[in-house]
This record gives sequence, structure tokens and C-alpha cells, in this order.
Amino acid sequence: MQIETPPTAKPYEKPEGERRGLVIVNTGDGKGKSTAAFGLALRAHGRGKAVKIYQFMKVPSARFGEHRMFEQIGLPIEGLGDGFSWKSQDLEHSAQLARDGWQKAKATILGGEHFLVVLDEITYPLIYGWLPLDDVLATLRERPKDVHVCLTGRRCPPEIIELADTVTEMTKIKHAFNAGIPAQRGIED
Repeated sequence: MQIETPPTAKPYEKPEGERRGLVIVNTGDGKGKSTAAFGLALRAHGRGKAVKIYQFMKVPSARFGEHRMFEQIGLPIEGLGDGFSWKSQDLEHSAQLARDGWQKAKATILGGEHFLVVLDEITYPLIYGWLPLDDVLATLRERPKDVHVCLTGRRCPPEIIELADTVTEMTKIKHAFNAGIPAQRGIED
């Protein structure tokens, strides 16, 4: 480790641009994409802003840690899918759930009543061809100017990355799963 001297001057100039809704993407093979999006949701909710979270791969009855906590604090989260593709009994049904879910999410984004809409794991139905990329791009472009949208998932389409205001790629350096350690409740659920 190299020791650094703390900065004594602000390392950036304050932006002069207009405040507006942002498109934020959390992608990559590393852990933390959904976790970061949930952090944004908590930050906005804590400021009294209207937030809605849609999870494209989770079932509506999911009871992971985030569902339990968000329920307690009144932050709406909705599962739109039937689990990851390898668990699906019918991939066409999974695709239809994604399309139906997208219509809900699209209406929420375009409705303009929410400060932040999180589209958790939306990249999967996009890259599987279950959702029309052009419709997602058009919705992001046409959303009301004060609506923020955060999209998560691996292999985010380059067209969305190009349109986005902020893109973070989570890079896996090391993961316990690769060492044979199973997922830990409260850490990865």
C-alpha cells in the first residue's frame, strides 16, 4: 500500500448544468450491482422521494432480505419473473412474464410520479431477446425530465451504456463462490 497525502483543495469544480433525472447503469461480473441500486433506492426513500423497484428475475412471492426490509419501511419492490432461466419450467412463459413486467415498469417510468425507478436484473431479459431493446431505449429517452432510472445486470447492451449518464462496471477480483463457499443469507440474498 502506498500512503497518500489527503487533498487540501477540492479536487473538482462544481458542475453548472441543470439538475435532471439520470439513467444509471450498474453492470459487470462483480458483486454489488443490485446492492448499489438498493442503496440509491434507500437514499431517495430516506429523502421522502417516491421509489419503485422492479426485479425482472425474481418471483412475485420472493422473500429475500431486501424484500423483508423494504416491506418494513414501505419501499415498494415487485418481482416480475419466475426465477433465473435455469430454474424455469417454460422459457416462453418466462419471456412473457418479462414482457408483462416491462409494461408495468414502462408505465411507471413514463407516469412521472416516481423520483427513482429501479429495473433490477433487466439486462437478462434484454440479452435473451425477451424484451425489445428499442422500446426500452425509447422509454428511457422519453421519460419525464425529473425521473431517474437505474438498470442492473451483467452484459448491459452497449446501446443502453451509450444513452446512460452514469455507468459503473463491477469487476470481480475474487468471489467466495469460486472457492467453493455457498451464498450467505443476508449477504447475497
